[in-house]
Formats: sequence, C-alpha cells, structure tokens
Amino acid sequence: MSDDRLMPADWQRASEGGLSPSSPYSFLRAPLTRDLARADVAVVGLPLDLGTTRRPGARFGPLAIRNASMQLRPHGYDEHDLLTPFRQLRIVDYGDIEVFPGYIEPSLEKFQEALSAIASAGVFPIVLGGDHSVTLPVLRALAKERGRLSLVHFDAHPDIWPPTPERPYHHGTVFAIAAQEKLIDPAASVQIGIRGSLSATLFELGIAQKSGFHIITADEFAHSGVTKTLAAVHKIAKRPVYVSLDIDCVDPAFAPGTGTPEVAGLTSREIVELVRGLGDLPLVGFDVVEVSPPYDASEITALLAANLIYEVLLLLAAKAEEGPKPRPKARPRRARRP
Repeated sequence: MSDDRLMPADWQRASEGGLSPSSPYSFLRAPLTRDLARADVAVVGLPLDLGTTRRPGARFGPLAIRNASMQLRPHGYDEHDLLTPFRQLRIVDYGDIEVFPGYIEPSLEKFQEALSAIASAGVFPIVLGGDHSVTLPVLRALAKERGRLSLVHFDAHPDIWPPTPERPYHHGTVFAIAAQEKLIDPAASVQIGIRGSLSATLFELGIAQKSGFHIITADEFAHSGVTKTLAAVHKIAKRPVYVSLDIDCVDPAFAPGTGTPEVAGLTSREIVELVRGLGDLPLVGFDVVEVSPPYDASEITALLAANLIYEVLLLLAAKAEEGPKPRPKARPRRARRP
C-alpha cells in the first residue's frame, strides 16, 4: 500500500469526540474525495428509502451514521503517526450518491454506476444505507468484478420475497433477485438472526426452504451462541464474501431506529462479536442498512452502526498489516515407474 494520502493535518487536530471548525462532516473525519487512486477503502452513502414497506426514514441513515462516528476516535493528533485503522489503510469518504426522488429503478442504476467505479478500482466499499434495496446494485457491481459471491447476511428478515412484475424492487426482494441473477450463491451463503411473524410467513409458504440459503434463526443463534455460529459461517461462505448487515437484526432495545423492528433479536455485544469474527473470510464489501433516524432514541442505533463499521475497518487494517499470504509451494511430482 502506498502512503500517498488525502489527509490534511488540521483534521487530525479536530476535537476528540466532537465537532470543531476543522472537522469535516465525513465518516471518522476521513477525507471527502472521489479520487480512488489514493484509496483502499471508500465509505459511500446510498440515501434511498423508496423500497421501504413500512416506516420510511432510512434515507437519512448515512448522515446519522457519519454524525455518530464523531464519537469515535479516528486517529491521532500527529498526521505522521496515525492510529489504527488509518495507519494501515487509506480511507476516504466518497460522499452520497445521487437519488432520484420517487423513482427507485433509476436510483438503483445510479448506485450501480458509482459502485462499479469503486469495484473496478479495487477499492473496498463500505456502504451506508438506505433501506435494504440499495444492496442489490452493490452486489451487481461487485459480482461483475469478483464473480459469484457468498453472502453473509445479518437480518431479522431474509428478504427473499419473489419479485412481481408490478413491483420488482423493494427491500424484501433484494436477495431473491440477487440469487436469480446469480450474483450470489445461496448454497455458499448464510442468513443470521431471522425471526418474527413476517419471516415466519416465508417458512409457512415454503419460500425459505426453496431459496437454498442457510438460515440461522434468532432462536437457533440464542442456543448456539457466537462461537458455533461463526464456525458455521466459515464452513459455508467459501466464495468472495459480501457482508450485508440490516440493523434490525439487533433487538430494538439496542437498535430502535429502524423501519421494521422485531423483538427478541441479537444484543449489541453479540453483533459486535459476530462482526469481529469475520476477519478470516475473503471479504470484498460491507454494508449497514435500515438505520432510520426518525425512530432512533438518543441516536443509539446510528452509534451502533458507526461502531460496527469501525470494527470492519479494524479487520481490514489487520489484513493490510499482515500483507498477502505466500502461496504454498507445489510439491514435486514423483517420477512414474517404467
């Protein structure tokens, strides 16, 4: 990795845990730029909630997550002695991608165009949603570069409702479409935290069983715990891995600010531990979606989302520090006997 950074010195001197005149309104005060030549990771906002089927508001999620990141300590005061993850990674905030209000399909196409530029540049995308429909254009862009993907999906809902001609795109059809388009391999994908009456309907109709995804319900997770669940994830996810995290996988006691909350979910500690356990997977992208600030008491949902993204940055920083693993040497072939 080159040390060529877009990191003005006065941003390092911004007041810790809050705003100051020198603080940019970006995730972790990272440089605001679309210069991908000097980036290893790009944080990008997709502020769309036209796919929401219940409570809107996720269009304001990217702004809320960025604001919550001001409570995190992003780097040291010396521009030449950055702290993790800025020491190992060149992180930029790519800003928000344009949305066409009232028109979901042109908006998704615009998102795919932007994410294609990030993917083709070899930059790791961290996506701030938006409702879960924004994940589809990200998968389309990444699959074009990386091939068919494994999906590690944290959610209360599997989002595998069959699309209809009248309404193909909403936040409940995203992974049904992704599977149909062969962007992801359901047999190499896993969904964690599924629960609630909406999700139960998919099981009753047999849709969940036919989808081919490995599903770990919230009840199953409660009995298995973090360690066994991570072991299952590592066994299943064999392709390049995209992680999609719907914040409603977390119990509304810890993440009330979301459009379709479901009781009896994961705790904030459990989801942090699960994300921390993904470091050995071949990660190619990550998103946090469905943060809806109008319903977010004391901004705790946005703060959780910001911390989860920070955990992913730490995973990427650790990999960058390790460097690429050397390929094992081929064993010499024995000469065949005459």
